[in-house]
Amino acid sequence: MKTAKIKKKGVTELTENEFPDFTKKGTVLVDFFADWCMPCLMMAPVMEELSEKFSGKINFAKINVDENQAVAQKFRVMSIPNFILFRDGKPIDQFIGSMPMEDFEEKLRKHL
Repeated sequence: MKTAKIKKKGVTELTENEFPDFTKKGTVLVDFFADWCMPCLMMAPVMEELSEKFSGKINFAKINVDENQAVAQKFRVMSIPNFILFRDGKPIDQFIGSMPMEDFEEKLRKHL
């Protein structure tokens, strides 16, 4: 079993086994991505910077849809990048596609 890979600047890469525990408490933003997805790669530095800005308020994670298809199917992730915001294990908002950091930050602030 693989363990979570901690990414620099606070974005944790999850496996489907780690997903439930990571999202069950507090506010968590999960980035559903794939290595071959150019918009996903473009959003990675945005996620890293936002994880610093929202440190202590929102936990940040990402999950590879190719390696963890069951989680992607459970949350009906059809397009990537796909960001789902969870509070205490339940999805409370979803953002699809790449966007400027300012727009993303504004969307997140609404949930604080």
